[in-house]
Amino acid sequence: MEKLIKLGGDMALLWKNYWPAYLGGIRSTLVLALVATIIGCLIGLGCGILNTIPCGEREPLPKRLLLKLLRAIIRIYVEVFRGTPMVLQAVFIYYGLPYFSDNSMRFSSLWAAAILIVSINTGAYMAESVRGGIISIDPGQTEGAKAIGMTHFQTMVSVILPQALRNIMPQIGNNFIINVKDTSIMFIIGFTEFFAFHRYITGVNNMYFPSSAIEMIGYLCMTLAASFLLRWVEKRMDGSDSYELVQTDNLVLSAGTYSYPDRGTPFDEHSREYGEAKGKRRKDKNVNTRGER
Repeated sequence: MEKLIKLGGDMALLWKNYWPAYLGGIRSTLVLALVATIIGCLIGLGCGILNTIPCGEREPLPKRLLLKLLRAIIRIYVEVFRGTPMVLQAVFIYYGLPYFSDNSMRFSSLWAAAILIVSINTGAYMAESVRGGIISIDPGQTEGAKAIGMTHFQTMVSVILPQALRNIMPQIGNNFIINVKDTSIMFIIGFTEFFAFHRYITGVNNMYFPSSAIEMIGYLCMTLAASFLLRWVEKRMDGSDSYELVQTDNLVLSAGTYSYPDRGTPFDEHSREYGEAKGKRRKDKNVNTRGER
């Protein structure tokens, strides 16, 4: 208990002295994670759509060759960036490009470098998520869209992607939460986010564990808030779970195929109007028969 009280006191002291730095790091982390996730989703969306474009034997040869080349490039991109740690990707992009280009390709902004690194990494994961979301849609919907004359582009935009987006929304949220945590490795290129401020503060006062506890609570609060927001977005996308059935339909009613529970239509044999009309016909028939006799 004494250790916990001492830890709480040290954390309070650190927060009192360095709270602007901690809050600045949280802001940088959230902005970087959000922007990189959006760009990564756009990259993944483009790669996923290219991977699902029909490429049959009836397609023109140039189109088939182009699609096969693009899919090979996408496959290499996905496997390389999913199969290597982001910290090494950051080192290769930020330090490797100037090394191979004799400093002609050097980043002038740490923000641009950090956004590029996290976005490319996110896009590699989202490419497979988008592809899986598209192929999870019932093929009958694509066939139905083609049957009414819709092009592949119209089918993707109006039929497939709205449903696929809902299916991959949890994965988008998952990638955002991962990016909130993985931005901590951007200190390797000198980007000052939440974890970088922690390293600076502990270098000044040597209170490593209390500062780490503040970092852990900060990351947990960010991820919990993101999870709550994403669940709210998913619920809004699902729409209402209660529906009211239409009780009257004038078109169906006029066609004689709809009846109210308490009365029928003029064309229903159980309706009052039908019974009166039937009785009148019987009466007229009897009168005519007596006249003939």
